[in-house]
Amino acid sequence: MRDRIRTDLCDLMLVPGLSGYEDRVRRTIRERLPKGVAARSDRLGNLIVTFKGDAAAPSVMLFTHMDQLGFIVRRVEPDGMICVERLGGVPERALAAQAVTLCTPDGDIPGIIGNKSHHATMPDEKYQVLRAADIRIDTGRTNKAEVEAAGIRIGTPVVYRPQVVDMGAGRIAGTSVDDRAGCAVLLEVARALAGRGNGPTVHMVFSVQEEFNLRGAVVAAQNLTPDIAIQIDLMIASDTADTGDRGDMALGAGPGISLYSFHGRGTLNGVIPHPAMVRLFEEAADGAGIPLQRSAQVGILTDLSYVQLVGQGVASIDIGFPMRYSHSPLEMCDLRDLEGLTRLILAALPQIGADFPLNRDEDGA
Repeated sequence: MRDRIRTDLCDLMLVPGLSGYEDRVRRTIRERLPKGVAARSDRLGNLIVTFKGDAAAPSVMLFTHMDQLGFIVRRVEPDGMICVERLGGVPERALAAQAVTLCTPDGDIPGIIGNKSHHATMPDEKYQVLRAADIRIDTGRTNKAEVEAAGIRIGTPVVYRPQVVDMGAGRIAGTSVDDRAGCAVLLEVARALAGRGNGPTVHMVFSVQEEFNLRGAVVAAQNLTPDIAIQIDLMIASDTADTGDRGDMALGAGPGISLYSFHGRGTLNGVIPHPAMVRLFEEAADGAGIPLQRSAQVGILTDLSYVQLVGQGVASIDIGFPMRYSHSPLEMCDLRDLEGLTRLILAALPQIGADFPLNRDEDGA
């Protein structure tokens, strides 16, 4: 299992897939689904696979996002330098001198986010962060005409240069661990569900545009009308000196469940999980001998925040894997956590039967 997850993760990390431009990621995932499993896409681009189960049991939407954050070309300067807009929560302090990939219809083009030469940097500039508005991407071309001849236009998607770094000891670093790790986990779950004999109907969704507006999965939920939603994403690791006060989540210590998430900047939303869902995963972890970490964070937001509000309301929970250095060009995860997360999902799903307490009164809450 771990080797398959590693292969899927590393391969998917190397596929560019900016929000709204997930086509290549979707094709790669579709090709890796078990033989005989039918997949479909909606108009927004969500990839959906349905594993039919007990019709009397609540239906489940199990989902994770395919897209990654990055940039969109805003302008090409006369000297060939490229100005961009951020797409998603790109951290400005991690940008200077980074390698990027510009994705054109004719192929991918390498670029570099310019960083002022050290020998020309004034003392008062040494500790300044490059603002997104001041980013200039250098492709080595000398003028606007050359850039445009290469297929780069206003609107061209740009991502961090895809890369994978095997850190040893089961740890993988690189681009878009968020959330190609979740995609790798769901691919492994799909292999198990394709041969299962019991459990609820599971709608597996590889969603789009999470990093852009958190609404891609909502389109799938409105169509599928699930009773339960389980979302897979990163959880902030707090095992480094700079994040030690953010919680108690460590790489290699097992998958996690979120007990509280909230984001008050720009959009006001979050998730307080359904108590029956919390109990489901705690009991599944205990029964399977899987260590389970717990998270409660402000500043975190997933598309589950909106999926939970579809229809009459969806019994929801965020589960995931600890990750370091979120939204940077080099994120890090531990394969042991991804394997544990896969096992946790497979242990929990069969417990969702016809008597699962969806309503709060039934649950005793």
